[in-house]
Amino acid sequence: MLFAWGSAQHAHLRSRFLLWGAALAVVGLLVMAVIARATHEDVHYDDFGSALQVLAAIDGGALFVAGLGPSAPWLLGVLRRHTARLSPAIRLAARDVARNSPRTAPPIAITMVMSAFAVTWMIVAVALTAQHRAGYFPQARSGALVVDVQTGDANDAAAAGAVIQQELPGVPIAQRDDPAHLGHFGLDVEDVDLPDVESVASAGFIGDQALLRYLTGDPATPYDEGTAVVVTPNDLKVDTVTLFYSMPTDDDDAEKELPSKSIPAIAVKSADPYVNEVFIPTKVIRDLGLRPQPIELIVDPSVHRTTEAEQERIDQRLGEGMSAYVERGFQEPAAEWMGVVAAAVAVALASALIAGGQAGAGGRTRRVLLRVRAGSPLALRMFAAGRAGWSTLCGTVLGTVAGCVIGPLLAWPMTTSSDWDVLPRVSFETPWWAIAALATGLPVLAGVIAALPRPRRP
Repeated sequence: MLFAWGSAQHAHLRSRFLLWGAALAVVGLLVMAVIARATHEDVHYDDFGSALQVLAAIDGGALFVAGLGPSAPWLLGVLRRHTARLSPAIRLAARDVARNSPRTAPPIAITMVMSAFAVTWMIVAVALTAQHRAGYFPQARSGALVVDVQTGDANDAAAAGAVIQQELPGVPIAQRDDPAHLGHFGLDVEDVDLPDVESVASAGFIGDQALLRYLTGDPATPYDEGTAVVVTPNDLKVDTVTLFYSMPTDDDDAEKELPSKSIPAIAVKSADPYVNEVFIPTKVIRDLGLRPQPIELIVDPSVHRTTEAEQERIDQRLGEGMSAYVERGFQEPAAEWMGVVAAAVAVALASALIAGGQAGAGGRTRRVLLRVRAGSPLALRMFAAGRAGWSTLCGTVLGTVAGCVIGPLLAWPMTTSSDWDVLPRVSFETPWWAIAALATGLPVLAGVIAALPRPRRP
C-alpha cells in the first residue's frame, strides 16, 4: 500500500500515510528530546537507569526514521521536478525511478535507514571519544613500560626482570612494592590538601631510588631512606607524611590498629603534569614490621622509550599472571567506529543499486531506453548511472537529515557518567566533512558502479 504512490486513485491513501509517518516521526523526536533533557545535567547516573534511557532514546530514533519512510516516494517526485536542466538520460532515469516507486521505495528505505545509522554513529562516536579523552588518566608516565606482577611473588618479579633485561639489555628497571599484609595501609600529607594523591595513591609509591627517579624524571632528586617525597606538579611545602596501618588478628573480621608513624618529607616538582604521588622508601615499610612485595616493574621513559615491537616481545615471553603495558596516552578508537560506518555504507549502497535496477524492470524500460539517443552505449550507461545515483540520493538525503537529528540528541544519554566523581560534559566537533562526503559521495559511487557493466541494448 505504501509504495503505490504513482496511482492517482491512491492519492487519499498516500496523504494518510504521510500524515501517519509525520506523526510517528514527531513521537520519536519527542522521545529523544525528553531523554536528552533528562540526561543533560553533569551528575551521577545509575548504570541500569542510564541503560534504559539509552534504549528509550534509540527506540525514539527508530520511530523517527520509520516516520520518514513514507516520504521517500514523495521526495522522488519532488526531485524529479527539478531535473529539467539535466541531460535527457538523467532526466528519464529520475522519472523512471519515481514512476516505479512500488518497486524502488523499499530498497531506498533501506538506504535511508543505513545512512541515518552511519551518520548517527559518526556523531555519537565523536562525542564519546571526546568525553573519554577528557576523562582519560594515564596509568604511568608517558612512554613508560610497566610490567604488572599480579602474583606479588619475588621469584615472578625476578623472572619478569630477566625477560626485560634480555629484550632491553643494560636498561635499568625500577620496582614498585606493596606492603604484604592483610590489614590496612594508608598515608596522609599533613597540612596539605591533595585529593588526587590521596585518592589515586592512598598507599603511596613504595620503592628505592630508581623508582623515585622515575616519578620525578630527574636523576638528581635527593634520596634518603627515611624521608618521603611528595612528587607533584603543584607548588607545595611539605614537612611530614603520616602513615596509618593495621595488622590482622586471630578474628578474621577484626584488625588491630597500630600507632601511626610520622616521617619527614619533602616536595619535589614532577616532570609529568599527571604525576601526583607520594614516594615512600622501602626501608620505612620494613621498619614498620611489614614485608614489601613487588607489584610492578617499570622502565623509566627518561632512560628508554619502549617501542610497540619491544612491548609485544616482552608480553609474549612473560609468564602467567603478568602483563606488559606502555603508556602512550589516549588512543582514539577510530578503526572500530569506521568499520561500523563502512558496513552501514555498504548495505546502503547495495540497496540503492537494487532500487536502480528495479526501476527499469519490465517492457517500459525498453521503450525508455529506445528514446535515449537511439540507445547509444554512452546514453545507456548514463541512464543506468542516473537510476542508481538518483535512488541513492533520495535515500541518503533522508538518512543524513535523520542522522543529523538523532546523533546530537542521542549523544546526551550516551555520555552520562556512572562515576561518583562526575566529569563535566565536554564539547565535540560534529564530523561535518565526513557527513558531507557520505551524502555526496555515495550517490556518485552508486552511479559509477551501475555504469561499469556493459549495457544491454533493448
